[in-house]
Amino acid sequence: MENYLETLSITEADKLKKTIAALFRQTCILQEKYDPVTLVPRDNEQYEICARHRVFIEEYLSIMGCELVHDSEEHIFRLVGEGVDVETLSKTTTIIVLLTKMIYRDKIMGHGLAATVTSLEELREYGKNANLLNQRLTEAEWNEALSVMKKHQIIDYPGALRDLENRTPIYIYSTINLYCSSAMMNELLDAYREELAADETIEEDIHPDGAQ
Repeated sequence: MENYLETLSITEADKLKKTIAALFRQTCILQEKYDPVTLVPRDNEQYEICARHRVFIEEYLSIMGCELVHDSEEHIFRLVGEGVDVETLSKTTTIIVLLTKMIYRDKIMGHGLAATVTSLEELREYGKNANLLNQRLTEAEWNEALSVMKKHQIIDYPGALRDLENRTPIYIYSTINLYCSSAMMNELLDAYREELAADETIEEDIHPDGAQ
């Protein structure tokens, strides 16, 4: 494998190493990425690197207990296998991912591919309407959820996370479907709603109407 890298130019070998590192960091690479300022789509060079050196990457990853999967319909290279680190999501982050999936689904169904943009304001509105976010989340909770989704190529937003405002556009990639299928979404929604109903019943038992 080292011999293969030696056949490449220094620049190309460096790009290949960075692409493999990106796969382990974010688990997938998209063909198109959205400009963080304008949210205009542009070709992703790392996707081209994966395509050019696919055989080498596959052989390298197999040693690490991983596999490179190419989704030709979604135009995504994805890292899977036992060697991939599994990220444990908090309940709040999971709920925000669910809300993002709901928004993506509704906009794809209603307006087509050009409409997959949301905002913090819309996420909060969906959370309230779905009875999933009935309390005000802390800035840290929002930051955790948004950082995880951006890391795994689920969303993109202009500028730094600290500059995100209520109506700042957040682009949702189709990769949301990889991490949250419709069946999984419905299952989790039912579970959270049952949990919420149980919590409300306990609250009523502790504080019955008219209690002093």
